[in-house]
Amino acid sequence: MIRRATPTEAETLSALALRSKAYWGYDAAFMAACVEELTVSAIRIQTNPTYVLEENERVLGFYMLESPNGRDIELGFLFVEPDAIGQGYGKQLMRHAKAKASELGYQAILIQGDPNAEPFYRAMGGERIGSQPSASMPGRELPSLRINLGSNQMS
Repeated sequence: MIRRATPTEAETLSALALRSKAYWGYDAAFMAACVEELTVSAIRIQTNPTYVLEENERVLGFYMLESPNGRDIELGFLFVEPDAIGQGYGKQLMRHAKAKASELGYQAILIQGDPNAEPFYRAMGGERIGSQPSASMPGRELPSLRINLGSNQMS
């Protein structure tokens, strides 16, 4: 089931984001540098479309859409519990995010993703449009992708 997140879940979602990021084998220093960037606040949940996927009352993943700029909106977060990665939950969340962004009138979702997640976003219809510097690690470049909505995108 995918449902709207509540502001009281901010701490739970922040912890999930950190666990999911750590799935890629990053060291402790890297993970410490990511804490601020991966912290989900109650106010962000209140002001941005944020949805959780849960099964048997366990939160398995979530996403947040934010920073709208006219026709496009950004995928601020999309994370899945490490023991649930590879089971289709990320695809469910991404399909929901695409539908929600389209319903809200946006024409594309912009993504600044982890390099390890780029193949996933490409499989979900994303096209690489460049790269951006990491907000948490100086000298690190992150892929920038765009998913156009409303056309036949792979899902």
